[in-house]
Amino acid sequence: MPAISRVDTSFLARWWRNVDRVTLSCVCILIGFGYVLMLAASPAVATRIGASRDMFILKQVVFLTLAGLIVVATSLLSPRGIRRLALAGFVLATAATALTLVHGIEIKGARRWIALPMMSVQPSEFLKPCFAVVTAWLLTERRYRRLLPGMPIALGLFAVILLLLKSQPDIGMLSVITTVFMAQLFIDGLNIFFVGAGAGCMVAAFLGAYVAFPHVRSRVERFLHPNVGDHYQIDTALRAFGNGGLMGRGPGEGRVKDLLPDAHADFVFAVAGEEFGMLVCLFIISVFCLIVVRTLLKLLREDDPFIVVATVGLITGFGLQAFVNMGSTLHLIPTKGMTLPFISYGGSSAMSVALTIGMVLALTRHRMGESRIPRGRSSFAARKATA
Repeated sequence: MPAISRVDTSFLARWWRNVDRVTLSCVCILIGFGYVLMLAASPAVATRIGASRDMFILKQVVFLTLAGLIVVATSLLSPRGIRRLALAGFVLATAATALTLVHGIEIKGARRWIALPMMSVQPSEFLKPCFAVVTAWLLTERRYRRLLPGMPIALGLFAVILLLLKSQPDIGMLSVITTVFMAQLFIDGLNIFFVGAGAGCMVAAFLGAYVAFPHVRSRVERFLHPNVGDHYQIDTALRAFGNGGLMGRGPGEGRVKDLLPDAHADFVFAVAGEEFGMLVCLFIISVFCLIVVRTLLKLLREDDPFIVVATVGLITGFGLQAFVNMGSTLHLIPTKGMTLPFISYGGSSAMSVALTIGMVLALTRHRMGESRIPRGRSSFAARKATA
């Protein structure tokens, strides 16, 4: 990490001293793995579909470069700037998600993407971080504006998202956003009775999805009954981990990328296991865990309820996405097409995850010259004292 003199009072110098450099370093490590694993996995996939061997590599270089810039640019914002960005992003992402129902690209029976020149965009990816921040603002601002119906508005926005994602359908994305929302309600101080009721509703919704959507039922039944149905992808992925062993077969020596259609995306973790071994996979897992745990520990010293609730929602979505991808690949949960943050191929995923981490870094950044609210004193009281 470059050293910056403490006498340097420029904006970037203050940002560098106050940003969480450990989390920023972890993001750089994950982006580095994204480059390496794309070099390993994508040429075989591109050749199999008749495209140029370098097509996915070149695109992912652009995606990850933009993702790195988004992380840095977003982390420069103030909490007020994050709120404004999230509100604008939420409006645009919601409108674009609704547009997919009319003009979206249908893939495997689902309309989740909008075609753009040179790429397709999944707008619902951007709902996750923007909804988390907007919800946090609504839930916490009602402490200062008694007439603001923050909870009803947040529930209304969630209902809109539920209807849109159910119509696509995208049950996996809906599950992640629901979990984020429930975590935020719990952190905000929702009565434990209502938390239990919400958990019960989630179980009921899952059972409803199991009955209503054949692809959900198929994935659950294949997970519960390994001897029934087609398990080609999971069996191939698990065999890749076995072939890799402790140290891996070596870069470029894996075979799973020649067999799995999504080896560069949903099953990139299996490529890492076969070519680089269990130790590298454990290291990747530890990097994700470090980002999540370190962020939550930093919140223990935070007194602004908006920052706490927003950051909990953002980091919950980030950690859950990583868990779902790796858990699906390892057959710990039913398969779900969800990318591994900063590592799997995908422009929408890379941009939305970069926005998420940039918001986390911005909200947890220590701001020199700003008074800290003493423990035990509410943010509302502090505002009145300084008014």
